[in-house]
Amino acid sequence: GEDVKPFTPEKTKEIVMSLQQPAVFCNMVGDWPALHWNVKYLSAVLEGKTIQFRLGLRMVDLVPQFETSCSYVEATLEEFLAWSCGQPSCLSGPFSCYDYSKYWAYADYKYIARIFEDKPEIFQDVRWSDFGFPGRSGKESTLWIGSEGANTPCHLDSYGCNLVLQVQGRKRWHLFPPGDTSFLYPTRIPYEESSIFSKVNIANPDLKRFPEFRNSTAHVVTLSPGQVLLVPRHWWHYVESIDPVTVSINSWIELDADHEARVEEAITRMLVCAIKSAENPSDGDLWLNPTEVEATSHEINLQYLNKAVSAYLTCQETSVSGQACSSSTGAEQRTNSSCKRKRREVGCEPEGCTLLTQDCSTPKAEELQKIPFGPHLIQVLPQSHKTNVMGAVAVESDSTDLRENEGEHFGKLHCKRRRLLMSNDCETAAHQMDSSCSPCTPQTALSTNDLLDCLVNPRVISLVAQLLLERTGV
Repeated sequence: GEDVKPFTPEKTKEIVMSLQQPAVFCNMVGDWPALHWNVKYLSAVLEGKTIQFRLGLRMVDLVPQFETSCSYVEATLEEFLAWSCGQPSCLSGPFSCYDYSKYWAYADYKYIARIFEDKPEIFQDVRWSDFGFPGRSGKESTLWIGSEGANTPCHLDSYGCNLVLQVQGRKRWHLFPPGDTSFLYPTRIPYEESSIFSKVNIANPDLKRFPEFRNSTAHVVTLSPGQVLLVPRHWWHYVESIDPVTVSINSWIELDADHEARVEEAITRMLVCAIKSAENPSDGDLWLNPTEVEATSHEINLQYLNKAVSAYLTCQETSVSGQACSSSTGAEQRTNSSCKRKRREVGCEPEGCTLLTQDCSTPKAEELQKIPFGPHLIQVLPQSHKTNVMGAVAVESDSTDLRENEGEHFGKLHCKRRRLLMSNDCETAAHQMDSSCSPCTPQTALSTNDLLDCLVNPRVISLVAQLLLERTGV
């Protein structure tokens, strides 16, 4: 018979848009063709097409392994499978330079619309319409393929909330509520638009340098194939692959609060680019994340800021007039409004920023029905304080090294990414760390990064954005 889902699309969307804590949906995607997207299947679909993999060390350090300290290779999924399965090095191509026992590999942020642009029929294998978002498919989704230990430093996304489908293997998620932000020591170096990183290595926290991390509360869940995780807005997350091969698909859902967040991001970009660009470029400070195309000029950044403010005002005016902010329904509009790195990846025009929200008003608590937690919607509960202080990854510590990250962007150039670090030599992953991240030598003088950490602290930027919007007469 027809697959009966535990929640209707309308009820599921209500949960997604109102729930302020992470939860796992079960039994919602049993009929999705995308559940068959294991690496072997995707390899056949891609027919030898190469994609970029990020390689990091399995060794757990006190310092987060930022993307600026990783190596990158272009390889096929066949070569990735051969490497991760321990087959002869002659079959693993560029991976043969990297000892599997020492490295992990991650093909992350792969936009399905881009890597399968010649096979658009595959987009329909992903059916976010079951979650209350009609027409949203694989075209508005991102693909993640990793080996055991693949991860990304702990961070929060400035825009939207996140729905994540686990397809192959398992991933362990370490989530921290927005209220823990100060305990996670936020930083914008390395700079990446819409991502605020934590200075703390969640897998091995340096409690001498970051003592307030003791006060954080980790919510940990292991996501298995067929389950969908909801990551609410501004929840910090650190994600690690715990099986030999993992495949995930996610989609970022736009929220009305993204309009103000875009103003804050534009202010942050302006400050970071202005101050870091004034430094001597030969000092070796890798401040720009590899996912950023370039350090844009002051003029371009000012345009971003003005467009962000304009979009915010438009939404405010619409809200005041009693009209709902319209959400995009056409495929092209939905692509333009997908979250996190979408602007950078597809080169959308900034004007698309004005039609982004699914709901213009945040539902009031009294208007919400009781969340139907049970076997089909599982709460992600906090860990005990003791377990958290000992290190969030102490739970089910069957993995050697442990880490994962997309929001609206303002018309970025979509030329080929400029790699800050490209290492093709065998066993030579670049592991240079930002001077502000050194765990050993005390600083005797303040650095540019010290100043920036204060200037672009989320609390400071939020205040500046409010003052700036007040100046516009809001």
